[in-house]
Amino acid sequence: MMNKPDDTFDRQAKAAFDESVDKLDAATLSRLNRSRHKALAELQRPRHRWSHWMPATGVAAAVLVAVLMLQSPTAVDDFPDAANVTDMEILLGEDSIEMLEELEFYSWIDTAEMDSDVG
Repeated sequence: MMNKPDDTFDRQAKAAFDESVDKLDAATLSRLNRSRHKALAELQRPRHRWSHWMPATGVAAAVLVAVLMLQSPTAVDDFPDAANVTDMEILLGEDSIEMLEELEFYSWIDTAEMDSDVG
């Protein structure tokens, strides 16, 4: 069962809409009709023409990735040069616990060496 205020509002809204449509001139009505037909025609056309190319595009991308992976040299650097060993790698080595306990001492030595280089 419909509510009386809602039913009244619906009837008033429909009457206002119908009145506004009746006041439209012929040129506007014609333009609206053409637009409606154009929109309906667009709905009937197939939307995704690109979907036919998706499988071929996927295969081409996979082949490209495979070729790039096969052609790129793989760099395996298991043993770093002695010159490239950083302080952190030394700290993380076997003697790291002893070195970490004396970290303040090593910092003092480093600072002293820097001061002697400057002066």
